[in-house]
Amino acid sequence: MLKKSLFLFLTFATIAKAQDAEIFKPNVDKVKFEATEIQTNLKIDGQLKDEEWKKAKAFDQFLEVDPFQGAIPKQQTIARALFNKQFLYIGVFNRDTLGKKSIRVIDFKRDFNTRTSDYLGMAIDGFNDGRNAMVITTNPHGVQRDFLSFDATLIDLDWDGLWKVRTSRTDSGWYSEFAIPWKTLRYNKPTTETSEWGYNLNRSRRMTNENYALSLFPRSFNVLRMDYAGKITGLKPPPPSPNIRVQPFLLTSFDKYQNIAVKKPEQTKVKLGGEIKWAITPNSVLDLTVNTDFAQADADRQVNNVTRFSVFFPERRQFFLENASLFGTSIGPGADLSGGSMRIQPFFSRQIGLDAAGNPISLNVGSRFVHRSAKSNYGAMYIRQRDEVNDLSTNFGIGRYSRNFGGQKRIGGLFTTKQNTINTNLSGTLDGFFRFDAANSLNWMVSSTYDTQIKKSGFAGSAQYYYANNQWKLWWTQSVITKNYNPEVGFVSRKDVITTTPGIFYYNREKLVPLKKIFRSYEPSLLVETYHQASTKILTESSVGLSPFWYMLQSGGFIGHVYTIFSQNLLEPFNPLRVKIGLGKYNYARHTIYWSSDGSKKLSFNWNGEYGKYFDGKLNTTTFKINFSPIPHIALNASANRNNFKGVGTENTYKTVDLLAIEGRLALNPRFQLIGFYQKDLSQNANNYNIRLAWEYQPLSFLYLVFNNRQFDSTLRPETRAREDHAIAKISYLKQF
Repeated sequence: MLKKSLFLFLTFATIAKAQDAEIFKPNVDKVKFEATEIQTNLKIDGQLKDEEWKKAKAFDQFLEVDPFQGAIPKQQTIARALFNKQFLYIGVFNRDTLGKKSIRVIDFKRDFNTRTSDYLGMAIDGFNDGRNAMVITTNPHGVQRDFLSFDATLIDLDWDGLWKVRTSRTDSGWYSEFAIPWKTLRYNKPTTETSEWGYNLNRSRRMTNENYALSLFPRSFNVLRMDYAGKITGLKPPPPSPNIRVQPFLLTSFDKYQNIAVKKPEQTKVKLGGEIKWAITPNSVLDLTVNTDFAQADADRQVNNVTRFSVFFPERRQFFLENASLFGTSIGPGADLSGGSMRIQPFFSRQIGLDAAGNPISLNVGSRFVHRSAKSNYGAMYIRQRDEVNDLSTNFGIGRYSRNFGGQKRIGGLFTTKQNTINTNLSGTLDGFFRFDAANSLNWMVSSTYDTQIKKSGFAGSAQYYYANNQWKLWWTQSVITKNYNPEVGFVSRKDVITTTPGIFYYNREKLVPLKKIFRSYEPSLLVETYHQASTKILTESSVGLSPFWYMLQSGGFIGHVYTIFSQNLLEPFNPLRVKIGLGKYNYARHTIYWSSDGSKKLSFNWNGEYGKYFDGKLNTTTFKINFSPIPHIALNASANRNNFKGVGTENTYKTVDLLAIEGRLALNPRFQLIGFYQKDLSQNANNYNIRLAWEYQPLSFLYLVFNNRQFDSTLRPETRAREDHAIAKISYLKQF
């Protein structure tokens, strides 16, 4: 064993040194992880004590992805795979020389943040196309995280699969034991006696910020790059068969309103509805929803926006989150793509079932069909929005098709329609993604809209070149949006604009990094954004952000400074946080300082301060967040945002705008949790809170108790407070056939 380890160390030390700066190509000879057939069902308790585990072949040749790409890990990981007619079982022992003392988990939130927790995740490519990934992840306390990925760019973060995991923690490490039903997995019909699928395992030891993988991939990428995955072999999955998931729900609610127009003082509702998911084939899924309700969705967080761009609020509702990536064609801020502050998204599901203030509008019925395969992906969605007091009955239709070809390339189209008695809004989009090699890619789209009422059409187009290796990340994004471009089922940050947004990051881990026990890498950057008015070609805004000082810490935290030079040309009034700024040209510079501690510790913080000139005055902005998690069962975090205006605008405004928030999570285990959120806007004398008890009494079957309250100054009766209270009880039950 010693000789073998020494040989591997010498071999991969050489590889690591050569590969550390540049990315390497995927291995032709794939790493093999062999599964063993059994006839019995295992007891899933996270201890791996069943006799059957002794029959499984152990795989322990993991390699380090980060910090030393290709090195032998300091902590051993041993993985085994078993299967029978119902389940694929994966058992992993994550050895650790410090045992329980090294474990980092700060909360029990499902789909937890992998940057603040130890974790073990697997990526499964049942279609063997090197592009699809079904990702299943857990941490040392058995919290679940799962999602779907395609080409490592289209990601359904909120897909929830039916699978089970249990873990245990010992003085020598932690165990994880997975039972994944074949019905949950998606794969091609077997054509041989045994099958092999694309597969990778990825482990993070958060205490030392180390990352290991069964099959090595470049550290600038992630486990979603299935062209770098290994193979799980010896499988005998049953032929795929149609399976159906039925999830009915019963909901009761009590609503109380005070000093709010067009609202009854009190009303009580009883609602029955549900969803059906029919996996017609491994590639095709039909979803139906009736009398749709989203009482369990997280409440939106208020944001104080001092920029000239519309705020993008993320989708939080489960029906729209699943398979969202198939209908996505956006270019803008994201995991690997940046359009500066601009975002162009021809389809955005928050335009359905929510009014402009984010209040829910009832949905009568919804349906979605999705097909994914190695050659093509397509889908369609239909939603009918109910006729209510301030909202017309509206029909929404979305259609999507994309064709895959070459290594990792695709071209597609998207069509949306929003129709009511006043207007029909139509949009059509063509888009493409081309990954030329491991480092270079091109993302583009062109889109057009038309409104039947005003008989006007608009156009938007964007293209982005993107390059990334272990030392450099750079992009150039070019976009144009005309003033009549109006995707009523989409989102754009700004209209009538031509944008140019190049950017460059440099990553250095050697010569420019002092105190290497504290600092891991030096990462300076240059970000440029220019915005011209499309109709006149006049420059309306530009910024050059230079960050000569930015260091990532070995702990996972960071510290840095950005100096940004702004040029603003206001062609129309601008009123950030109710501060009036007149027309004209303004030139100024601002400093932003960032400091974040190790987010995996029991006590952590994140602070950034932005200071300097702001149009014709000054603006100091401070945002501070603190997280306290004495044990994973209890998590508390608080945040404060302050904007202090000094002599800004036509009224020479001096004022302070404060936004405070606190959030808490009490969890008996990953399946029974009490979550509370409170936010207060001091300048508006407005506050709201949301309290939610969630009990997953069996896999993906839930009981919810929800309490919402919102208070603000009434416009109906001056000098009085408006208030609304909502109490909701909802129970759902999932049955898979």
